[in-house]
Amino acid sequence: MNNEIVDITIIGGGPTGLFASFYAGMREMSVKIIDSLPQLGGQLIELYPDKDIYDVGGFPKILAKDFVANLVTQAHYSKPEILLGETAMSATRDGDHFILKTDKGVHLTRTILLTAGIGAFQPRKIGLPEEVLFEGNTLHYSIKDLTIFKDKNVLVCGGGDSAVDWSLMLEDIASTVTLVHRRERFTAHETSVNQLMESKVDVKTSRAVKVIEGEDGKVSSIVLAEKDGTEERLDVDHLIVNYGNISSLGPLKDWGLEMDRNSIMVNTRMETNIEGIYAAGDVTNYEGKVKLIAVGLGEAPIAVNHAKAYVDPKARLQPLHSTSIFS
Repeated sequence: MNNEIVDITIIGGGPTGLFASFYAGMREMSVKIIDSLPQLGGQLIELYPDKDIYDVGGFPKILAKDFVANLVTQAHYSKPEILLGETAMSATRDGDHFILKTDKGVHLTRTILLTAGIGAFQPRKIGLPEEVLFEGNTLHYSIKDLTIFKDKNVLVCGGGDSAVDWSLMLEDIASTVTLVHRRERFTAHETSVNQLMESKVDVKTSRAVKVIEGEDGKVSSIVLAEKDGTEERLDVDHLIVNYGNISSLGPLKDWGLEMDRNSIMVNTRMETNIEGIYAAGDVTNYEGKVKLIAVGLGEAPIAVNHAKAYVDPKARLQPLHSTSIFS
């Protein structure tokens, strides 16, 4: 047990949590970051470090891993204690602070900021029995190295942003790229879909993967089926499945937080229904909520400023501008 009581413990080391760490440093708060993953960066590092991000202010485009590297550098401004591979289990009020228990220890903190993203996640799979034979070799649910697809025949499954983005990124790397979507319409951003339709990617809609063929962990061909039963066989070297993730907040669901499905309800101050516990980023919900990295980066300072006022009622809610602080 660490007997030091920190001002704020941030649970979740993704973009929102990292920016919150920086901002807490701006408010001269002591900070601890806890994340169940073995590295900082959340989904950006775990699922698509080599994917370009386009919807963060100031960056026309930036690789996810480069964006995270910048955030980590920024987060260290508060000199946080960072605990990775550690899962928050429970939080109990004890006077003016919380006793926060994890699967590895006990921590004391005056406030808690939940920035857990979508929580623990597992990829949605195709659902074929032979799928497991190719996982970790030529069947991928995330991409961490684009070079393995150089001059290969790649088939991408899905109709969301990730599937479309990966298809476009692989267009000039792979020998051929085929995108297969089970429905006629895509859920990806309209701009990306328009780029897709103008690209060299072979787009096949209203089709599903029926059979994966190959041996020794290497995919050799895929059988696609249409709704009318018509089948088509494609020669494929790699299969990328982007059907999204099955997520769970795990132990956080037992904290007594007001929930909306798999999201934590907050007010305009990013306060949960438990005094002293705040939440920001994709883990939250409120009327009009939009789940974007840019939104989470805006919610983090709101949560931190109100946490600062909670810890020190004499503190200004509206902080000085960063230019004043750093000058």
